[in-house]
Amino acid sequence: MHSLKVLILEDNSFQLMALHQMLNANGVFNVLTAENQESARRSLDSKGPVDIAICDLYLEQTDGLELIRELAQQQQAKALIILSDAEPDVLEGTAGMARELGLKVLAYLPKPASAAVLGDLLCAYQQHARAAGPELNQTLLRDLLGLEPFVFEDVTQDEGLAAVLGCGVAHFQPVIHEHGELQGVEALARWQHPERGLLMPGEFLPLIEFAGLQEVFTWHMLEQALELVAGVKLVLGYWLPVAVNIPTGILERPLFPRQLEALLRRFEVPARMLTLEVIDTTQLQTDTAHVEALLRLRMIGCKLSIGDFGTGGTSLQRLLELPFTELKIPPVFVAGMAADERKRALVGGAMNMARRMSLGVVVTGIETESDCVAARGLGAAHLQGCFIAPPMSAAQMRQWLAETPGVGSNGLDGQAAGLCA
Repeated sequence: MHSLKVLILEDNSFQLMALHQMLNANGVFNVLTAENQESARRSLDSKGPVDIAICDLYLEQTDGLELIRELAQQQQAKALIILSDAEPDVLEGTAGMARELGLKVLAYLPKPASAAVLGDLLCAYQQHARAAGPELNQTLLRDLLGLEPFVFEDVTQDEGLAAVLGCGVAHFQPVIHEHGELQGVEALARWQHPERGLLMPGEFLPLIEFAGLQEVFTWHMLEQALELVAGVKLVLGYWLPVAVNIPTGILERPLFPRQLEALLRRFEVPARMLTLEVIDTTQLQTDTAHVEALLRLRMIGCKLSIGDFGTGGTSLQRLLELPFTELKIPPVFVAGMAADERKRALVGGAMNMARRMSLGVVVTGIETESDCVAARGLGAAHLQGCFIAPPMSAAQMRQWLAETPGVGSNGLDGQAAGLCA
């Protein structure tokens, strides 16, 4: 912790002293303290940027929002802890604003602070900062790929390709209509580590990108998804729509539509069965070349889904400017909406907007029966989440499809009994 540099903005002198002592107790001694924004600015100007800023929102003469904006815009802090007596929705809104400005928000907490919680946040930040170093990333990457961890030469493309083909696996989660009929599945990236078991995307995708293996991994996911669709058609007799996450950079490559069309022909799967879901739409450009690339995918017959609606600063703009066919409402807005009128209003508003724009809607992250009932009550949409069905391996998915009532030779028109009933 000794290497961390922290700024505290707190106008209550007793609480300011208590926070300072908590930081010292956690091994942080490079601490800037300020009781107002001017003092904070002077400290930052004279002593330089900090790793973490701990900010109150309610100050005697002003508020902390202006300083938070300055910290982000002038790159004077890498991360933020909001500590305030503000209402929960104000804390949440401020955290969202800070993230949009580019700050990593470690937490937004009510007063008083806890030394233990503060210590956990500092440890988490330091571990994240260390993981960003190239030497450690190389070590973690070699562990991920099952290579000798004590050999620090860069991973070769052949080693990376072999590991991706051997350990990269697609799991599939059903998506249903609001009344229970099966609509299709989404392919979800997983990594089968020989010792650590099944890893989630956050544990391996950053390392895959670091190693330059993102494109190889994406094509591997597409192949597994189309293999499932082709197999279901062959064995069960109907087409199963599938959605696959596609990184923005790969979507924009000029040859991607032709290569994808060739892959669809290889598996003999109609393009209309494939939805390409874009997560980081803020990276998509709207110049003629990029729009043309997306239009070519639509002309092939594929669908395009915007997967980060409401979490990126330009999602509405992207809906207007780019040829999407579907809007996905993320779990952050769905989880707990049965008990949160604001979330229900937001989800309902997004669904109404999508219908008026002739877009399909998928409500994701449904984990409880109450949220499922709330989503169904908002009208026509597709639903997805662990309450409906968990992600499954390809073999488990085929078995689930064969055993689920109402899914069979009549295609996806039957009633899938027990799904969000």
